[in-house]
Amino acid sequence: MPLNLLSVSRSFLKRLKSFHYDPQRGFSSGSASLSSVSLKGRSCLTLKDFSSDEIKRLLWVSGDLKHQIKHEKQYLPLLQGKAIAMIFEKRSTRTRMSTETGFALLGGHPCFLTSQDIHLGVNESCTDTARVLSGLCNIILARVYSHATLEELDREASIPIINGLSDLYHPIQILADFLTLQEHYGYLSGLTVSWIGDGNNVLHSFMMTAAKLGVHLKVATPKGYEPDKSVIEEAQKLSKQHGTQLVLTSDPMEAAHGSNVLVTDTWVSMGQEEEKKRRLKDFQGYQITMQTGNVAKPDWTFLHCLPRKMEEVDDQVFYSSRSLVFPEAENRKWTIMGLMVSLLTDYTPQISMPKI
Repeated sequence: MPLNLLSVSRSFLKRLKSFHYDPQRGFSSGSASLSSVSLKGRSCLTLKDFSSDEIKRLLWVSGDLKHQIKHEKQYLPLLQGKAIAMIFEKRSTRTRMSTETGFALLGGHPCFLTSQDIHLGVNESCTDTARVLSGLCNIILARVYSHATLEELDREASIPIINGLSDLYHPIQILADFLTLQEHYGYLSGLTVSWIGDGNNVLHSFMMTAAKLGVHLKVATPKGYEPDKSVIEEAQKLSKQHGTQLVLTSDPMEAAHGSNVLVTDTWVSMGQEEEKKRRLKDFQGYQITMQTGNVAKPDWTFLHCLPRKMEEVDDQVFYSSRSLVFPEAENRKWTIMGLMVSLLTDYTPQISMPKI
């Protein structure tokens, strides 16, 4: 078979799934509605590719693993005999620790590969790397600069690929955020999340996910720092399809008004250090403080994917009882475990499905 056709066939077989999605059916239809949803063999490059039911299933599995392992003290070697290649072009605390400890806790073997160990596209092409690792492990998590790198890995690999972060999306962070909010509020549908900050990869993932969970999204970014246009267009379609509100503004207080959740992120991402002085000037007025929370709902909470800088949120909010940042960080572990288990096994959650 010609090489290019072989690549297409591999990609097609990995992605070939048949799902029925009913936009009128919510999480309230019970566990039976999601019991037939299978993600085994899929990749996760962006939650744009996942339906409402598939995302709910991921949250269900994640919450179940947290309950069984953390609270019930069970040992679940669901990934025994399996290995994951963890490719990191960018450094990380939460992504590395959550993936490495989570995979090991499930009985598998994690292999951490830095840019000194595996220089994608330089020492060896992405195509060759994907095919080599496909024969050596069962799944790949890659934290990269360019989203195109992930897409190439996914085209050429015969095993699932997980986006550990790219310039366009950060799906594993959003799963942790929504599990944290689900645990805190007891539900997700009907909540309003307000993003106040840069139009970056984390925001893009919120925009590809919120409407599918019935969550309203209000976004405030400085002029010139808006989300990607194609992401906005897709988010608007999703909002209309699922009957949620999507607001785009440059006024932080307008975005915060009437919100349940205030969210921000770094204003200067890795690779943007030379822009720091200009960015700090452009983001004046975007720091989240108790004054910002005064226009939010009485039950408002705060999220930040970390690491945090003082200019983004002050100590009074960051270390307050309203801040969920440390449960959010811990849930990076349970949600990446839920994702890996879902992509590699046919595991069925043991607890009842929580309300969304």
